[in-house]
Amino acid sequence: MTGQKNRRLFIFLILSISLVAASLTAALLNGYYAKKQFEMLGSFCGEVIKAQPDAEQTILELIKEKDLMAMSDRRNFLRAFGYRSSDFGQDGEIIFLAAGIGFLAGSMLFLFAFWYWQKKPASQIRILTNYLEKINTGSQGILLEESENDFSKLQDEIYKTVTALYQTRDAAVDAKNNFADNLSNIAHQLKTPLTALSLSIQMMRDKPSAEYLSQMEKQLKRLTHLEEALLLLSRIDAGTLSLKRTSVDVFTLLMLAADNLQELFERAGVSIDIPEMDEVTVSVDLDWTMEAIMNLLKNCMEYSAKGKTVHCSCERNPLYVQIRIWDEGAGFSKEDIPHLFERFYRGKTAKDGSIGIGLFLAKAIIEMQNGILSANNLPTGGACFEIRLYSH
Repeated sequence: MTGQKNRRLFIFLILSISLVAASLTAALLNGYYAKKQFEMLGSFCGEVIKAQPDAEQTILELIKEKDLMAMSDRRNFLRAFGYRSSDFGQDGEIIFLAAGIGFLAGSMLFLFAFWYWQKKPASQIRILTNYLEKINTGSQGILLEESENDFSKLQDEIYKTVTALYQTRDAAVDAKNNFADNLSNIAHQLKTPLTALSLSIQMMRDKPSAEYLSQMEKQLKRLTHLEEALLLLSRIDAGTLSLKRTSVDVFTLLMLAADNLQELFERAGVSIDIPEMDEVTVSVDLDWTMEAIMNLLKNCMEYSAKGKTVHCSCERNPLYVQIRIWDEGAGFSKEDIPHLFERFYRGKTAKDGSIGIGLFLAKAIIEMQNGILSANNLPTGGACFEIRLYSH
């Protein structure tokens, strides 16, 4: 629409200039011929009076009392003798000159408009071509829009497409680097239990013992847990993790997660505090969201001393539902907070057997359901996780 408005405005400007020029030309010609007619009439009357002095009074009376324009509507006296108006056009070359100048000016104005319309698209096409040539050679550039027209829309779309391609390329490079890092981390995670299993088998050969068998079972469980976690990671990365979102009560969600960890909490001597709360529902996948909350509860339990309590709470506002889970421990290390949700990250005080993907999985599951997960230290001490599940 903007390009059409510019063209209409330009055409209107040309027509306005043309009309102004035509009006000025008509006014000048009208004045010129009025002067010529006055001089011709004066000369004619002078010659008549010179030849017939007695006719002076009659001519003056005719000029004063008669309407000359009305007299011109009658049958012309000279036409009866074969005279025409062209016979008296001694200054006709001026008319042709004026017409020629007007035609030339109009033609030049038209050619300028045509040239301007052709030059601007050609210039913009050249700019786009140069920009794409730079992109193809690996150089980055910025398209500067000179005005609002159809080409500016094309420039904007090309720039957005190129930007999206750059982002896709960067994301692919990052994914490739992350894949290499993940393979290295996976190899490291697999190496520890496999080495322990190998040593236990060698010891069993030399000296069979139930203790070695127990260690082997422990390492096999660790391998099984690692396999399940890695499969879940691959599904998240591939975008194939299916979430069935339904309306779930938050209190029920927290209680189910706590029940699944009851044995671990009792063994650690840590209790869970989930106070009674009004019904607050969220649209989430029950099983996977419960898995995410279990990871957060387990993390708080592992860093809580015996006899301490892990607390939960829930609040609702017009924008989101907030679930808070915190402990009474020493809190996170400042160096660990920026990296808590990175896959395979293990903090300085990480427990033995931790593979560093629990918090990453929890964050991924929450974010896939229009939520965010953050972590911080409480002013009174202790680590706190905050889940915000947005309504829209």
